[in-house]
Amino acid sequence: LAEKGRAIFKQHQHAVVTVQVVIKVSAPGAPRSNENRQDLTGTVVDPSGLTVLALSACDPTEMYQRMMSEEASKYKLDIEVTDLKLLLDDGTEMPAEIVLRDKDMDLAFIRPKTKPASPMAAVDMAKAAPAQVLDQVITLNRLNSAAGRAYAASVERISAVIQKPRTFYIPDSAMTSTTLGSPAFAMDGNVVGVFVMRAISSKGGG
Repeated sequence: LAEKGRAIFKQHQHAVVTVQVVIKVSAPGAPRSNENRQDLTGTVVDPSGLTVLALSACDPTEMYQRMMSEEASKYKLDIEVTDLKLLLDDGTEMPAEIVLRDKDMDLAFIRPKTKPASPMAAVDMAKAAPAQVLDQVITLNRLNSAAGRAYAASVERISAVIQKPRTFYIPDSAMTSTTLGSPAFAMDGNVVGVFVMRAISSKGGG
């Protein structure tokens, strides 16, 4: 497992990037707004720099509305992404913009505002591998600045496979370095998917 995992890590680590996002949050009647800077995980899916991450991480408006009770949801928070950058491992900061939001699948696609000088390492999402219950998958991530933005790998185990309305996988609940936006790979090196948050509305909460 470790040998296969290290091979996957070596092959795909540079396709995982830090996405730095600044979110401005304001509420009706509030005296002032708050700005929050976060480092998120993104997976580059095209050499042009097109990157996918969890929408709920970079723009949690929809998730808040689903998770809040019906009464609380009337007081809508205004959440705005004011700055977005891709942070590469050579120190390059690339201003980026959100080009597509998929609320149902919790995906946000972003791309650099300026074309990269050279093609970026990317995960080929066309070469996708299915997973089964109890399969192990390798996930990749980039740690925060306190850890020198080092690349990290974890082992996750699939605890459930959901078939409808589309296939997605539930990992077990063990604590690892995996975060939203981390890619997951089967042992053959093909991608299984990207970690996102799934929530539905229900009476009294999410």
